[in-house]
Formats: sequence, structure tokens, C-alpha cells
Amino acid sequence: MKREAPKSLADYSPLFFPGLMLIVFFVVPFSTMIAVSFFQRDPSGFYTPDFVFDNYARFLSLFFAKVLGFSLMLAVTVAICCVVIAFPFTYLLTKRPRKVQTIWLVCLLSVLSLSEVIIGFAWSTLFTRTAGITNLFVAIGLMKEPVALTPSFWAVLTGMVYQALPYTILVLYPALVRLDPTLLEAARTLGASPVRAFMNVVVPALRNTIVATLIMVFVFALGSYLLPQILGRPSHWTLSVLITDQAIYQSNMPFAAAMAVFLVLMSLALVGLTLLVGRRENAL
Repeated sequence: MKREAPKSLADYSPLFFPGLMLIVFFVVPFSTMIAVSFFQRDPSGFYTPDFVFDNYARFLSLFFAKVLGFSLMLAVTVAICCVVIAFPFTYLLTKRPRKVQTIWLVCLLSVLSLSEVIIGFAWSTLFTRTAGITNLFVAIGLMKEPVALTPSFWAVLTGMVYQALPYTILVLYPALVRLDPTLLEAARTLGASPVRAFMNVVVPALRNTIVATLIMVFVFALGSYLLPQILGRPSHWTLSVLITDQAIYQSNMPFAAAMAVFLVLMSLALVGLTLLVGRRENAL
């Protein structure tokens, strides 16, 4: 069914309110942030209007390169872990009865209701030496004495994967539900094992969905703020944490704005790539 092209300004009226909200809550704040990123920092803790590139030049420093590299590495690792865990889980979930699927989806939605603060402090408690999960390992004989697992990189990674995993499953679920079951039946008829049929049929068939999910989780993890602070050391802080530190504690608003502009542009580019992948999938 072909859509009819708009013929008058009245046909664009449904777009007026969303467009206004986009301008008020995104275009204006983002434009202000771009302008501030070129301002000059005042030694008194404020900033003066100017047009300098000093704030962007600081991106070339070794410290910023390390923070940016760690943020990207952490976001990529979280995205890969989430997809590797969520894809087979969601596939098996779609093979269960509808009632079982509903119960699992409700549980996942309940996890989404938890704030990042609650998730962070819950995992920090599980990783402590006195009341953490290592006490259970000692009780069953896997360890000799309890140890603290936080602060550490693995604690940050675990918390962020836990937070992003429900989103990953909910994104993959519609695509796996719509997957034609005759494809697997044909593979099994030709002698493929369940694992081989899954790897050679299901995964390639949803290649674009997997790529789009990876990008979505990457963008989500890139903006993580509280979990790296609660579960990690300063060396595990992401770019979002550094932005807050520069804006609030260092009173360097222009440099914080420059980093925020960089982060937003990177996120927008990845979101655009996700839309492009989704459009190509629909075209196929």
C-alpha cells in the first residue's frame, strides 16, 4: 500500500508537537552546549564567551585518550556479552509456551524498573567480603576464605551487563518470534544438529538484527555513569563520569561541554547506523 504524499501544510500538523519538543529539549540545549564548548575557562571557576579550540585540543592528551579508549572498550565488551548471552536465551524462550514467555517478559520488565543506583549498590553488596557471594563459595568448598570482588573491572562489567541484558532480550525477542520455523526444520531434515542449525541458520538469518542490537547496547553502555563509580576504581571511570567531574568538581564547564558534544555526536552516529541497518533489513 503506497502512502499518499502531503498536499497542504495541514497534513504536516501531526508533526508540529513532536517537532516542537525536539527543538525545545534537544536542538536548543545541544546548540547551547556546542557554544559553551568553544568558550574560554575563567580562573575563578566560570567561563567567558569566546571562540577557541583549546577545549577540543585537550582531546589529544594521553589522559583523555586513555579514558576514551577504556570507555569504548568497556561499551564494546558489554555489547558483545549481552548479545552472546541474550541471543540463545531469547531463542529458547520463543520455543516455550506463550504463558511461560509472558512470565519471563514480565520478570524482565520488572528488572527494568530498578534504577542504576539500586543495581549498583545491590551488586556492590554481593561483591563484598563480609556479606558477598564469596561466602557461599567458601560454604560449598570452592574457596578457602571470602574475598572482596569490588572495586574491579569485572565488577563494573557484571553490573553493566546485568543492567543492559533485559533491553537486549526485549529487542531480540520480536525478531526471533517472527523467524520462520521451517528454516530450522529444513536444516534438521538435512542432518544438521540443533546447535549447528542454530549457528548456520538462525544467526545468519538475523545478522542485521544482531548488528543493530550490538550498536544499541554499545550506545547504552557508553553513557553509563553510576555503575563505574560504585563498582570500579577511578581507572575504571568512563567518559560520562569524567564529564561530570569536569563540570561540577573541576568547574571547567567548557571542557565538559566539549566532551559532551563529542559523546553525543558519537551516539547519534551509532543510532543513525542502527537505523540504516534496520532499513536495510526491512528492504530485504
